Amino acid sequence: MNGTRKLTIVLAIAVSLRVGVDPKPVNAQANPTVNASRSITSYAGRWDLTIRTPTREQPSWILVSEDKGRLEGLMVGLWGHATPTGEIQIKDGAIEFSMPKGEGFPEGTLFNGRIAGGELVGTATTLNGASWRWTGRRAPSLARRSTPRWGEPIRLFDGRDLAGWTFADPTQASIWSVEDGTLVKHGRGSELVTTSRFRDFRLHVEFNCGPMANSGVFLRGRYEVQIETNAAQEAPNRRMGAVYGFIAPEPAFPRTPNVWQSYDITLVGRTVTVVNDGRTVIDHREIPGLTGGAIDSNEASPGPIYLQGTEDGRVAFRNIVITPAQ
Repeated sequence: MNGTRKLTIVLAIAVSLRVGVDPKPVNAQANPTVNASRSITSYAGRWDLTIRTPTREQPSWILVSEDKGRLEGLMVGLWGHATPTGEIQIKDGAIEFSMPKGEGFPEGTLFNGRIAGGELVGTATTLNGASWRWTGRRAPSLARRSTPRWGEPIRLFDGRDLAGWTFADPTQASIWSVEDGTLVKHGRGSELVTTSRFRDFRLHVEFNCGPMANSGVFLRGRYEVQIETNAAQEAPNRRMGAVYGFIAPEPAFPRTPNVWQSYDITLVGRTVTVVNDGRTVIDHREIPGLTGGAIDSNEASPGPIYLQGTEDGRVAFRNIVITPAQ
């Protein structure tokens, strides 16, 4: 074999090897992008969370959204309203984010989690070193397949006693009393919860909120319609008539103390309509998820009506009637 032919063969082999080898580094660079994109897609959406604190399991909720490859969260903690988490990082397929100053968790609580078996699992670690386990399930759509047919109205409070109700914390039950046919909350104490549970319904409730007072009506025990005369400094979606932290009433209405008002609330799936004294203030709006103070995170299940007792002031209730869907 002459030298020219040898050189030609060597060059041909070198070119063929280069062609066979070069794509590998290109793919190696592309895989992280592909994997990151898949991770973003797998985490995006609404999640119902359960936080296992040392004393009990508590509900929480997060919306993970994506914008141009960046993940961000809107989170409801153990109390309070929906709070942005800022950017959510993805590291080795897991998510990590820190809770900023706000309501729901101690400031700086670090969340780590990953998807396992279709669920989120992870830990939340506070700045003082406390660590809680948490899990998350995809929030259900709650879409109803047909228009509801309404059943018979049920009077939840008879004006005489608390039959059909229970206390979330019996040691704090003394703030509630029945006075002249009305149900009255005096100051801070226990939530008052119906023993019956409901899915879709129409609810009528009349209330009288004293000065600098606060309460709320929780639908299925998970979504609060606000009652207050002490939140003028808060955002509109945390004032009277709001689905707390999510939906502001339009138009807003005055928070007049010591005056009887009414709510007529229709809840079908996630869709809520709120009527105050005959005027619609929330019209067929979707509730994104749990509000702070929810009784649990099992959104797919029926839940109770509960009246908030953990806030300040005197609030009275009467004519509490629910009409369940069939």
